[in-house]
Amino acid sequence: MENIEETPFRITHTVQALGSALRGDPENVPDANGLGSGDRISSEPEKLWFKESSAKNLRNRDFLSPTTVLNTLYADGQVPPAVMGRVQSLRGTGVLPVAGGELMGEGLRVRVDRTAAFQKVLSGASVYLKPPSQRQGCVVLNCPALHPKPNLPSPDTLTLGQLRTVLLTDHLGALLRRQGFTVSCCPVLPEESDIIVFLRLLGIDWPTVPVSWTNDEREEKMLEALQNSPYREKEETDGGRRGSEGMNMDEDKEGMLRVNLKRVFQKEQLPGDDPSLGTCTVQRDSVSHLAQLDRATAGCTVSTATAVHVTSCQDEFRQQQIAMLWRASGATVTQRHLVCGPMKTPGTHLSAAQYLQLRRVQMKEASEIKYGEQVEDQTWDDIIKVMTSATVRFEMLSTVHTSPVTLDVLREGSVSTKGPRGGVFVMYNCARLHTLFDSYERGVEKGLYPEIPEGSQLDFSALKEEGEWLLLFNYLIPFSELLDQTGQTLECDGGGARVNLKTEQICKFLVSLSKDFSSYYNRVHVLGEPLPHLFNQMFCRLQLLRALRELYHSALDTLHLPPIPQL
Repeated sequence: MENIEETPFRITHTVQALGSALRGDPENVPDANGLGSGDRISSEPEKLWFKESSAKNLRNRDFLSPTTVLNTLYADGQVPPAVMGRVQSLRGTGVLPVAGGELMGEGLRVRVDRTAAFQKVLSGASVYLKPPSQRQGCVVLNCPALHPKPNLPSPDTLTLGQLRTVLLTDHLGALLRRQGFTVSCCPVLPEESDIIVFLRLLGIDWPTVPVSWTNDEREEKMLEALQNSPYREKEETDGGRRGSEGMNMDEDKEGMLRVNLKRVFQKEQLPGDDPSLGTCTVQRDSVSHLAQLDRATAGCTVSTATAVHVTSCQDEFRQQQIAMLWRASGATVTQRHLVCGPMKTPGTHLSAAQYLQLRRVQMKEASEIKYGEQVEDQTWDDIIKVMTSATVRFEMLSTVHTSPVTLDVLREGSVSTKGPRGGVFVMYNCARLHTLFDSYERGVEKGLYPEIPEGSQLDFSALKEEGEWLLLFNYLIPFSELLDQTGQTLECDGGGARVNLKTEQICKFLVSLSKDFSSYYNRVHVLGEPLPHLFNQMFCRLQLLRALRELYHSALDTLHLPPIPQL
């Protein structure tokens, strides 16, 4: 049994409880015996209520049930007193405390008890920085762009579309591990190879094996499985039917091993795969690809194993062939395809290596314009490396993965240290928080300020500036549920070949957070005069901003971007 007072607030739980109260289903309102913090919530009640997010609307309400909804539930949209009573006295597991509700022209609006919300969230902010529950299962993230074809890819041969799939794979791995999944990335690559060195420049820690490592044994195993597959096509040669004996992929006969993928598709009844899949001639690189997948799934139990092929739209058909070949070899792992839209660079064509070098040069030039000669030392080299990685990641990951991304690589100033321009803007605002707390700590050392008290000792009614509630309500409270969405979708999606994960959400969340934090920080002087009667409000603000700093770190960690202490 959960204690209502100890359970973190959840937006979805609050919306569900409000919906149940409005419909007259009090028995469905979450309570201590009801939904836990990790339980999945029906989306039906969400149609009755909307969470507000704009600063304008948050001035007078936090949730709204529009007049159109009320008119469908009650005659003339008049909410009965009993229902109003249930809404205004709402409580339950994970449900935000209600301060009041009123019927206005736009509908029934509800305002949260903000002081109580600040008190509880900021007294235990760490639970809002992790998913509401830990999931179980094994996920293999397969990145076809990194498989040999037959040669190992290099930074100069890697296309921008392929780089997008690699960055997406890396981000997905971090998100799924955070949710409790066991994640392995495929393929393994030779340590200290050019492609590994390149990926490290982007903060990607891809799995490696010694240069002398081979996967020959598994390749032979996969080849034999395909030779003996019921979907193998038997060919007539020299007046006789060719069997599977003696097939050697190193000989000229390798082209004779053909698998009927359409039969696999029809017999396995796999929804969503391309119906035009026909007969596939098995090549050496296909067998190598399957052997890498077999290795990656070796430690997984079939009942909980899912392989997600993260591929570009140009390579989607080829990857579906590989997936069907794997199925034809006897693999029973659930397979899904996450397909990325094309990358466009109007007026030019760049490899991944050229693109990264261009962004690094632009980032250094922009930094020199703003900070001058100090940009030449090793510390700045490290900062520029991180800022370049942030620029690249936000450019490629802030867009819905199925949509195209157009990069402006010719225009001067396409990378800037100013303005809300993605990764640089996010990293700059994270650094501002570090600078703020460095200033506060120096004030403590000088005896100007005491240490920040525990949240239970503060009066959070002092947080009256509209930006303060906006930062808590739009970012700190919902972040935990945002982290959980990838695993939920992977587990609950309809089961087709394609899976659409909202991989752009963390980047968009961070950019939006940075805009609202920057607006607040530019208006409010946090470190006030060292006068005792001003300390309570200052400490309340520092508690809020300290939680925001940890929120930045948690979100940036899913992008493998370390925070920069100062800019």
